[in-house]
Amino acid sequence: MDTAQLIVFGTLVLALVLFIWGKWRYDIVALIALLIVTVTGIVPGREAFAGFGHPAVITVAAVLVISRGLMNSGIIDVITKRLSRIGSNTYAQVAALTISVTILSAFKNNVGALAIMLPVAVQIARRHGGSPSVLLMPLAFGSLLGGLTTIIGTPPNIIIALSRSEHGGETFRMFDYTPVGAAVALVGVAFISLVGWKMIPIRKSKASQEELFNIREYITEVRITRSSTIAGSKIMELGRFEDIEIYIIGIVRGKRRILLPASNEVLQEGDVLVIEADSEDLKAFVDVAKLELAGDKELEKDILGSEDMVLTEAIVMQDSQLVGRTAFGLNLRRRFGLNLLAVARQGSRLKKRIASIRFKPGDVLLLNGPVINMYEAIREIGCVPLAQRDLRIGQPRKIVQGGLVFLAAVVLAALGLLPIQVALVLAAVVMVLMNLISIKEVYSQVDWSIIVLLGAMMPLGHALETSGGADRIAHYLFEVSEQMDPVAALAILLVGTTLLSNIINNAAAAVLMAPIAVRIAETMSLSADPFLMGVALGASCAFMTPIGHQSNTLVMGPGGYHFGDYWRLGFPLQVIAVVVGVPVICIFWPF
Repeated sequence: MDTAQLIVFGTLVLALVLFIWGKWRYDIVALIALLIVTVTGIVPGREAFAGFGHPAVITVAAVLVISRGLMNSGIIDVITKRLSRIGSNTYAQVAALTISVTILSAFKNNVGALAIMLPVAVQIARRHGGSPSVLLMPLAFGSLLGGLTTIIGTPPNIIIALSRSEHGGETFRMFDYTPVGAAVALVGVAFISLVGWKMIPIRKSKASQEELFNIREYITEVRITRSSTIAGSKIMELGRFEDIEIYIIGIVRGKRRILLPASNEVLQEGDVLVIEADSEDLKAFVDVAKLELAGDKELEKDILGSEDMVLTEAIVMQDSQLVGRTAFGLNLRRRFGLNLLAVARQGSRLKKRIASIRFKPGDVLLLNGPVINMYEAIREIGCVPLAQRDLRIGQPRKIVQGGLVFLAAVVLAALGLLPIQVALVLAAVVMVLMNLISIKEVYSQVDWSIIVLLGAMMPLGHALETSGGADRIAHYLFEVSEQMDPVAALAILLVGTTLLSNIINNAAAAVLMAPIAVRIAETMSLSADPFLMGVALGASCAFMTPIGHQSNTLVMGPGGYHFGDYWRLGFPLQVIAVVVGVPVICIFWPF
């Protein structure tokens, strides 16, 4: 093994360790890896950032923009509106939700599809008194299965399609993945709907915000009396009570309601403060500030649930700006107009001081803020609403517009009239011109962490190939499987990719395994197509851990799942992917 290969393999091992450790975001880890191979001269400096111009990066960005355009058109709202009427039968609930998200994620980013269906599933669980844990894991896995079926369903499919063209073949087209992906998805969805959901541990039902957070125990009204020590003080000055954590979420002053009072608001005698605090801090604050309890629940209702204010639960996404930071450091009220009332993790409210909690992906936040911009603020901080929002049924004209634009892009790509990246960017631009999506939304909808990850990993994958590292791995795998037929080699590659994808981002897994798949095929003098299909399938079958895919992380908090819960349903699905996937690949993509 020469120096270049040692550097590349060392960099990959370091990146893998950092991915698993999770201290830094995966896009930062990818950049670190890219800089190492560039500084050491493995990747020429002029090519260090060439990955950001790769067609796969552009295609992923276009898919995200188109997804938002379809949502704005009203198509998605019509679907979710109908699903919200599902009855109380658990088989029907699991089947309807899993089938719907599977179909939706075939034509929309799978995380986006899950985010749309998540509030519907939670609403169904609450309406019928069931546990969300029964519905949310099938929903997450369904979104992964749906992504297998088309080129735009998940980033690994896009990466593998373009990798094929880089090695002398034509790019895989829109529905080239469908025979394999649909077979695995069909068996997987049937298994989940009939048997699989029973393997999921049923966590205690959290049927409402009050049960999850017990907010009535933490929201209290206190009145400022003549003898109070805080009369005439500004809200910001209450920080002098260093050992007491209270949040003033509203003020009632005579007939006036002050929602989200500013930090420089001066407190006056007679004001009724609606505060959020635990019992110990509440008692200490009342005593030291010489306040009296008001106990007027109508005032509390006016502040928390009036026509102007709304209580909403939201889930922290993996790429949210909240991750690793505290509420105090973010100043949610001043920057976004939000009050953070409580935080839940894995189905239980955290008892720590809110200001000191460092947010993690999957945390459920109880937020209070103006209804007029609540969902925009939630999206801006990188969260997904958990509570059901009001569904907007788009005008028929907009539904038709959105559907036709997307269908045209699919047809152009499927017939090979335009490259997939060109067809999708064209569709995104047309949607902007038709006012289906604003310019601001275009930039806000692109998941820049994924873009950076892909742009940084592309040169690293190329370095693995040019340094001879891919050849070395392929040679070792060939030695292991040379006494076997090509089917065994395909199975080994598929299982290896699957295991890798369960611990690192699936796009990164596809980038790293694609050149290895090509080298295995060349070593065995076989077509690369079945091996590339195996990598595409394996990269998107990350069912066994909550960190393997963002969809899995997203449901961990509201479902109350533990890390070890995923393999119970995930392992059988991994077996199904291999048992069904390998023979179907051999039929449709012969060696």
